[in-house]
Amino acid sequence: MKKFLDEDFLLNNKFGSRLYHEYAKDMPIIDYHSHVPPDQIANDSKFENLTQIWLYGDHYKWRGMRANGVPEAYITGEKSDYEKFEKWAETVPNTMRNPLYHWTHLELQRYFDVHELLTPKTARKIYDECSEKLQSPEFSVRSLLKKMKVKVVGTTDNPLDDLASHKKIKDDGFEVRVLPSFRPDNFMAIDNAESFRTTVAQLESLSSGTIATFTDYLEALKARHDFFAERGCSVSDHGLSHMYATGYTAEEVESIFKKVLNGGIIDHTEELKFKSAMLYNFALWNHEKGWVQQFHLGPLRNNNSRLLKNIGVDAGLDSIGDFKQAVQLSRFLDKLDTTDSLTKTILYNLNSADNDVVAAMAANFNDGSVAGKMQYGAAWWFLDQKIGIINQLNTVSNLGLLSHFVGMLTDSRSFLSYPRHEYFRRILCDVIGQDVESGELPADIEFIGKMVQDICYNNAKKYFNF
Repeated sequence: MKKFLDEDFLLNNKFGSRLYHEYAKDMPIIDYHSHVPPDQIANDSKFENLTQIWLYGDHYKWRGMRANGVPEAYITGEKSDYEKFEKWAETVPNTMRNPLYHWTHLELQRYFDVHELLTPKTARKIYDECSEKLQSPEFSVRSLLKKMKVKVVGTTDNPLDDLASHKKIKDDGFEVRVLPSFRPDNFMAIDNAESFRTTVAQLESLSSGTIATFTDYLEALKARHDFFAERGCSVSDHGLSHMYATGYTAEEVESIFKKVLNGGIIDHTEELKFKSAMLYNFALWNHEKGWVQQFHLGPLRNNNSRLLKNIGVDAGLDSIGDFKQAVQLSRFLDKLDTTDSLTKTILYNLNSADNDVVAAMAANFNDGSVAGKMQYGAAWWFLDQKIGIINQLNTVSNLGLLSHFVGMLTDSRSFLSYPRHEYFRRILCDVIGQDVESGELPADIEFIGKMVQDICYNNAKKYFNF
């Protein structure tokens, strides 16, 4: 019987073990999509205790605690940091077979060299030991990134952001590149009329003129896109329930924009037309600059209205949606491809029922210009676990070319999430090793080892021009 989290954790065959230890383990990390706060990197922040770095903002853990019967006061409420940690320690033993159990103990081992299991009995000792370590220079944010061999971090940024943190990080000469990503979801959200008008007013305050027409709006937003490019941005990111590709005319979109700006109410068809126009223009700008565009498809957000009212968004209240994806995705990509305006694109889906749908659609639009131009993205969010990762690897293998896959990302708000790359790499090596040992792949360790290194690091470096 293997020991929990031993050196061959998740590695169940000799070839896969060799692949991991000799080829994957020591590869650097490109975390091209995350939600870590850039200001904490700019300030090289340190955290007072384990709760602050581990539980603040981590909705994965919050969902687990709620499922374990923990009152909200101990999750996002007024209880002390240690009281919240105690409740997390009570929850952890009940997360067995949930990826939280693996992530929790990987993070304790890799960052803090703590090899005890987190339980109510060990909570105080682990909390004190880790909190004390967090006060040392070796546990500042920048030191944590270097410790995990991170070379590039892609943050997720509002187009209104001044990117001052990114500038400071660069000016400081920090060896880890921290690059912004353009995330304009709020600028499409015309269905939330009051919030949308506020967004327009905020954009206008940064613009040289007034925003009275849809053309004014696009010009002002394009200026922000240009500004991001000047600050090193080469990636856009879009979180969507599904792709928007409803037909529209310029006159219709102008009318819809003015109606909402003047306090009017639009119907669902008008909403779809406006969002389709915005998404298409974003894609044109991305192509013009040679950016990579990422589309995260499938979440059904903010399901619990009571908790949403009390806590707000990004609080663990989102779920997997069952939206129809194929037709609109096809129309959107084809419209861009027809005019040779489709840039490098990564498609992520949240509903595993859509794995083959999305991967097959992506493959339609490879055009020979770039190897792996159209990417079926890594297992994301609820699918970022052992079975989800294996399913994604099998899908991209069956319907595309695994050898050109750009690999894993954290999609995390925590600086303790980088062992997720190790988690992915171990699973990748085990899957490939199984095929070798069953005779389905040749036992060419050098060739396959190089492929594994490409997936872990080299492909992303080349794809994103890092």
